[in-house]
Amino acid sequence: MAHNGNGTGRGFHVFATQAANWVGTKWAFLVALLTIVGWLISGPYFHYSDTWQLIINTGTTVITFLVVFLIQNTQNRDARAIHLKLDEIIKSIDKAHNEMIDIEHLSDAELQRLAEKYQKVREEYDVRSRRDREK
Repeated sequence: MAHNGNGTGRGFHVFATQAANWVGTKWAFLVALLTIVGWLISGPYFHYSDTWQLIINTGTTVITFLVVFLIQNTQNRDARAIHLKLDEIIKSIDKAHNEMIDIEHLSDAELQRLAEKYQKVREEYDVRSRRDREK
């Protein structure tokens, strides 16, 4: 595995992965649910004040903001790993088109041209299949 030489990056990677994994558990959902229930129950005690409402609004906004970055970090890493695995598969298959390696870095116009090329291949296949079935 490649090492970037930066202990902070590795530490964040580990933290982000663990945090994102935990946030996706039933326990995290339960903690969030109990927090909301506790906040609702405390409403009458605080007379449903603006401060009472501000606490939940601020808390949920801050948590959501931070969790978005943690989850995005893990998704970016997962997507990169998947692309690398697919590139390896493409590279290892003799008849595969090596032009497909790293296509995620192409421009939108290049991706569109490639999609159109493969759409034509699919249409030609469908025509041949229909012809073969009619024989």
